[in-house]
Amino acid sequence: MNHLKNPLNKAITGLAAFAMVLTLTYCDSPMEDSGTFRVFMHDEEGNYDAVNVEVQRIEVNNQEDEEEGWHTIAEPDQVYDLLEYTNGNMTVLGEAELEAGTYRQIRMILGENNSVTVDGETYDMMVPSGAQTGLKLNIDAEIETGMDYELILDFDADRSVVKQGEAPGESSYLLKPVIRAVSQAVSGNIEGEVDPHDSIERVYALDGDEEVTSAVPEEDSGYFMLMSLEEGTYDVQFVPEDGYEELVIEDVEVTAGESTDLETVEISEEDSDE
Repeated sequence: MNHLKNPLNKAITGLAAFAMVLTLTYCDSPMEDSGTFRVFMHDEEGNYDAVNVEVQRIEVNNQEDEEEGWHTIAEPDQVYDLLEYTNGNMTVLGEAELEAGTYRQIRMILGENNSVTVDGETYDMMVPSGAQTGLKLNIDAEIETGMDYELILDFDADRSVVKQGEAPGESSYLLKPVIRAVSQAVSGNIEGEVDPHDSIERVYALDGDEEVTSAVPEEDSGYFMLMSLEEGTYDVQFVPEDGYEELVIEDVEVTAGESTDLETVEISEEDSDE
């Protein structure tokens, strides 16, 4: 039987070391009709030693006209190694008190100090037009008076780093961010451990044929967490390392605000007679 746990128990571990929370107000005294908007960042993990991204500013918009209505949530002006925020570990990008209402978009303004480390070698990454206009995501966040709204930005490092050409070099990589924006209130997680710990290359949450998110089991424990899944039913696919069988667990239920525990998932070795 699956067990349900609070998904923030593991997510908040280590936040004090990595988080930068800037609380901003937009008038001399607190707004009466306001709520707190808080932004977390998590990564699905990529096949790299490090993926460093410079986040300069986070803004949200509450107007139909995208050119107006932008409010600054935070200005961390900080480089984050995305690979530090996997399997339930998250960092806080910032929070702010906002006037109650619907905020339709969020945008992340990136700097130029972005790099990827591959096999011990570090290469600069360009952001095509991202630093100028920012990466925009639709959110439709409803801010209610006296309430907290928590948004998780699920960064997919594996698909965001794009290699240019075959030979490595200073301009061999581009950063084209692939991010899901999911409200904490309507999402849950799937977690578990694989045994043997080194048997699985990656775990995927599938909605039909669509890959929603993925995780790489930790080397020392086999632990994985598929984060920020909207409430519903998913198939969990275990893609094996050489010598092991693929496994799919069907119809895993996710409940908002909870974490569904698959406990220990036994991975079989390939039949040597095949």
